Amino acid sequence: MADTRFQTQVRTQSRAEIDQGLRSYMLGIYNYMALGVALTAIITLAVAASPAAMATVYSLKWVFFIAILGMGFFAPRMMMSGNTTVAQAAYWGYAALWGLAIAPMVGTYLAVDSGMVVQAFLITAVTFGATSLAGYVTKRDLSGFGGFFMMASIGIIVAILINAFFVQSTMMSLITSIITVLLFAGVTAWETQQIKEMYVEGDAPGVAKGKSIIGAYMLYGSFITLFVNILNILGIMRQN
Repeated sequence: MADTRFQTQVRTQSRAEIDQGLRSYMLGIYNYMALGVALTAIITLAVAASPAAMATVYSLKWVFFIAILGMGFFAPRMMMSGNTTVAQAAYWGYAALWGLAIAPMVGTYLAVDSGMVVQAFLITAVTFGATSLAGYVTKRDLSGFGGFFMMASIGIIVAILINAFFVQSTMMSLITSIITVLLFAGVTAWETQQIKEMYVEGDAPGVAKGKSIIGAYMLYGSFITLFVNILNILGIMRQN
């Protein structure tokens, strides 16, 4: 009887230690993601403050678009290479690219109504926080949605390209942004659950660091995507 109570106590303590480790791991990822968002904001605002820089960046917008897609493919492999320096470079490079890519859009809206940019950021923060929390606490297995999210994301990219080069419709842009926001709300919940399940107590420091960086990278991408599309929705609604 005493042995049973002792074993139960040990299991309870072990579970508490794992939960504490998981919370620290997730908090580190969110903090790292926030630093990435901060870097993006600094670069975006710096470019937006200079008309010459805005013009240069705008002329290279498709270069940045292609670079971001390329980083979306290669960065995870670099982050899981076991080399912390390479992983760090990939993450910060990705955040910097986004800062340059969205500078013309954000700068334009800042000139029209800076409050709209702040509103878009706050809506994004609330949406991201709510969906990430849902992904963290849910008991439902979301892993089966991975394939759907991948195919839907490809469809969104194709729709954006078609609209940019052929249709050039404000209504299609609005619809695409609404669908993207709904899609990435789900992606955020799915990613959070996947990141949570990547946690293994006792990982070697290099492995744990790599997992933290790739987790921050995943959530960062969803946050920025939500922000860009929410800002686009608010901008189009303001025009109408």
